[in-house]
Amino acid sequence: MRRILYFSAIFFLLFFLSGKPVVFGDAPRYADCDLCGYCPPNSPPQNWSDCQKCIYPNINPDPGAKESLLIDPNTNLPPTPAPGHQYTFLGCLGGSSSFTSSGSAGGVVQSILNIVFSIAGGIAFLYLIYGSFIIATSQAAPERLNYGKRLVSGAIIGLIFTLGSVLVVNFIASGILKVPGFGQ
Repeated sequence: MRRILYFSAIFFLLFFLSGKPVVFGDAPRYADCDLCGYCPPNSPPQNWSDCQKCIYPNINPDPGAKESLLIDPNTNLPPTPAPGHQYTFLGCLGGSSSFTSSGSAGGVVQSILNIVFSIAGGIAFLYLIYGSFIIATSQAAPERLNYGKRLVSGAIIGLIFTLGSVLVVNFIASGILKVPGFGQ
């Protein structure tokens, strides 16, 4: 009795599979996730549009089109990201070309320097506000008034130093050394 069940199950499977040929080339195939973190059926992440503009600039911006997940039937790979571009929590890093060509390293360094100088400027601004608060609440106490004045003058000097260093770095890199990727 077991043999009859085994043979009938095998016969049924063979007949069932032969009735429906499996065709791989007709239907589009999709990757599980893209490089921006979009994994259907979940909705795209909040930063997907920014990441898509950075990594996949030549595809449809609508995540429902799933062009960032579409597998190329010739190469059997999902879309390749833009050369030299990397999307991080700091934003889009990279130039307009791959790291093997000129100008790409300068673009990455320029992005990192912009972030560093922005943080330094923000800290100087916060110290300026804190020093102003200390001066306003000193109630004519000479030590608190002097402390607040030192904070304000230090913040202004730090801000001037930061802006001056931005100008010097950009002038030397783009004007004198002609480093590709700077000043863009």
